[in-house]
Amino acid sequence: MTKAENKEQATTGQILDDGIKVGVSRLTADRIEKVVRQVLDKETGARLKAYVETCIHCGLCSDACHFYLSHDNDPHFSPVGKVKQTIWEMIRCKGKVDPEFISRAALIAHTECNLCKRCAQYCPFGIDIAYMMSIVRRIIHKLGATPLYLQDTAHSHSVHMNQMWVKGDEWVDTLQWQEEEAQAEIPTLRIPLEKEGADIMYSVIAPEPKFQAQLIYQAAVILDVAGVSWTMPAGIGWDNSDMAMFTGDNELMGRLKRAHFETAARLKVKRIVMGECGHAFRSVYDMGNRWLGWAMPPIPISHAIDFYYELITSGKIKIAKKYPKPVTLHDPCNVSRGGGLHDKARYVANALCEEVVEMYPNREHNYCCAAGGGVVNCGPPYKKKRVEGNRVKAEQLFEAKSRGAHTLIAPCHNCHSGLHDVVHHYEVGLEIKFFQDLIYECMEKPV
Repeated sequence: MTKAENKEQATTGQILDDGIKVGVSRLTADRIEKVVRQVLDKETGARLKAYVETCIHCGLCSDACHFYLSHDNDPHFSPVGKVKQTIWEMIRCKGKVDPEFISRAALIAHTECNLCKRCAQYCPFGIDIAYMMSIVRRIIHKLGATPLYLQDTAHSHSVHMNQMWVKGDEWVDTLQWQEEEAQAEIPTLRIPLEKEGADIMYSVIAPEPKFQAQLIYQAAVILDVAGVSWTMPAGIGWDNSDMAMFTGDNELMGRLKRAHFETAARLKVKRIVMGECGHAFRSVYDMGNRWLGWAMPPIPISHAIDFYYELITSGKIKIAKKYPKPVTLHDPCNVSRGGGLHDKARYVANALCEEVVEMYPNREHNYCCAAGGGVVNCGPPYKKKRVEGNRVKAEQLFEAKSRGAHTLIAPCHNCHSGLHDVVHHYEVGLEIKFFQDLIYECMEKPV
């Protein structure tokens, strides 16, 4: 961004996103119409038609949306309002919309909707507005107007098959480094690479080796103490994240999921266990697998919450001491509302902690963190917009804190990042941890 653009942004308060600005500047009316009609005619069908023709614009979805609630019930932020400003207008005009419309549609679809699907629960007809907004993102992608930071993440996926530009040697070096660190605690511990026939391939998202390598250390200790037969790949396929799913680049999403599943198949593992990430879990059971033509993943998948539940209930991990500070539990959209793991999450929380203070609403009705759906990956330009769009979450956290909560468990990377920003922006004053942090802290370890 130039100095003049920085000054303009500071003066007007408008966010100047080169991904959207440059992309939109290249558009013509003919190209917009062609792309919109191509997506609507060739890539959608009865599902979109049924949603569009069924919706009666009642607005019952509105109170489900954290953006709507956090903006004092402004109808522009309601789910139905966002759809009416984007995909419905494209359909009504048969693709004859101008570049300015596309610019606004890109902002709505990418920075004012987390695709959390909470609204679908409150629609009397079960209309999946997240699906409709994903169609908008698909159109934006094909027009080349995706927000810059998010598109940069997709570029990293395309080049290195991970979202953080982690090169092959850097990945292996990080695993070896964490193995050496863990051996100071458990001398016999190994992080097995390329072990054929293991029960489990453990997969993570790229921010772990890039910024949070201690989580790989902790996972190695947990798996070692539990006596699990496990491995990690040395090459591509180790990153289970999938920002292409949120940019609308379905072709790249398919490449990522195929690489992940083919790596597990090459290693002949019995199943894949994923770290604490919600969107990655969604991408392998609901999105990427279906794009590749699989109703269900070709290799069984377990989210970390499911795996922790299994380790604790089977006695493979024993709790030496419970976490003494009262905790409250955030339900990630993609593993609670989407994956049904809310009860297992509570079992794990109660097994690890002296006291669990529930947030309200909770389980599948919990408010989104406002970071998922690729919104946090739209980068620093939208951080203020994102946290102000989740004031209702801060109010929920303050209420839990008023009843004694000290620590917030956020078993998802994007949730962890988004809630960190919310907690600091509103000065909530909660410490944030993953389940894995607590298991490592509370479990029995060899002396």
